[in-house]
This record gives sequence, structure tokens and C-alpha cells, in this order.
Amino acid sequence: MTPRLAFWLRRAGMYVLLTAIALVFVGPFLILLSAAFKPAGQAVFSFPPDIIPRPPVLTWVKEAWTTIPYPTYLLNSVVYVGVMVPVYIIVSALCAYPLAQMNFRGKNLIFFAILSTMFLPGEVMLLPRFLVVSQLGLADTYAGVILPGLLSAFGIFLLRQTFTGVPREVIDAARTDGCHELRIFWHVMLPAARPTLAILGIFGFISVWNSFIWPMVVLKDSAMYPIALGISYLAGVTGTDVRSLAAGTVISILPVVIFFMIMQRHVLEGMRGAVKG
Repeated sequence: MTPRLAFWLRRAGMYVLLTAIALVFVGPFLILLSAAFKPAGQAVFSFPPDIIPRPPVLTWVKEAWTTIPYPTYLLNSVVYVGVMVPVYIIVSALCAYPLAQMNFRGKNLIFFAILSTMFLPGEVMLLPRFLVVSQLGLADTYAGVILPGLLSAFGIFLLRQTFTGVPREVIDAARTDGCHELRIFWHVMLPAARPTLAILGIFGFISVWNSFIWPMVVLKDSAMYPIALGISYLAGVTGTDVRSLAAGTVISILPVVIFFMIMQRHVLEGMRGAVKG
């Protein structure tokens, strides 16, 4: 076997492996997408999977949109994301900066205490959060959903590691020029952490958009449901109507896909900069 033939065989094997991995992840979504547009006479579950709708119909999309107050749920999720994600990123950055670049007594102890909360299951925190929110009179309100999600140990940890990588000489030079800490944070640290901020924005958007358990615990009024909780309500209304549920799920996924496509450019720019550095 010639070296050239061996090269192309390895390359073909790599593409076959990558295609198989991609199908494992993309396959369920394709089945969901096809179910949302299949006519009533075409089976949803079959083997091998019948992906192509014949013909495609919008009946189930219209049914999902009108059966429940879908626009209200979408608007609620937009409000939750629009408030929680920017504040979550800023609060995480403000907590991470002193832990990374300032010297004060107990800094490492505080960092490890924050880091230890990452190992607690989210379900463990449901009861304490609900008790606090109830005592504050915020149960069944937008604020009750938003406030507990404004701080994350993961965001602080990720940004703290990024801020630690900023050369100390740059910060010392800025302080010598008379910059106060807030200006250094805004004009030096945040631009340096732009790829990390983009990653946190993507993770935060997906987390808030798909939030289900906490809104279900704290909310009684269905008019304040986010889209994930609204889809579960759709499942209860439509029963075994898989097509309507698939259509509602597809509609809810579209904003996440669009947001990721917008933000991935910043992540890729940061990765290219890291490789060049």
C-alpha cells in the first residue's frame, strides 16, 4: 500500500466516523423535525425511520400555536433571557475579577466555598430557594423566577480562570496610569474575556430558555410560564398527539439555534486568537 493510498484511506475512515457521530446527535432532531410536518396518514415512528414528510403540512404548527397561549410563553422566555443572561454575566464577572487579580485575606477560602457549590445537585437547592423566595413575598412572580438565577458558581469559576490569564503587567500599567479598578475591569478585563463571555452567554441562554423545574416550583399562574414549561402544558392538553408536541418543540428550539449562530463567531474568533498566541 502506497503512502498516498494509506493517507486517503485514513481520511475516508475519519469522515465515516465523524458522519456516524454526527448522525447520533442530529438523528433525533431530524426525526422530531419530520414529525412536526408529517401529514396525519404518515407514521411518525417507523423502522427504518421515514424522515421525509409526504407532503409537508403546517397543520401541527398551527395547532401548537393556537392550542395554548404560545406567544405568551415565548414572550415570557424572551423576558427571562433578556434580564437574566446579561445580569448573570455581569455579576459573575464582578465576582470573578477580585478573586483573580486582587489580594485580600480569605480570597482562596471564598473561591473554594463558591466552587464547592458546583458539586451540589440543583434539586438540593430547590427547597431553600423556595423558602427564601416565599419569605420575600416573591413566589408566583417574575422576580421569583429571575432572582435565584442571577448568580452562578460556574460563571464565576470560568471567568476567574480567564481573568487570571491576563498578564499582571497590563493591569499594573493601567493602575500606574491612574485607572481605577472599575475602569480596568471594563476596558481591560472584559475585552480580554470576550470569548469566555460569549460562551457564558450561550450556556446562559440555553439554561434560561430551557428552564423547567424552578419555574414549575415557584409559579402557579400559567400566564408567567416560560416556553419549556408551556410545552409540558401542551403535552397535557394534546395528550398523545405527538405531531403537535413535536411542532411546539421545534418552534421553541429555533431561537436557541439563531442565538448560537450569532454568538459562535465570537467564540471562533477567540479560539483563533488563542491559537495564534
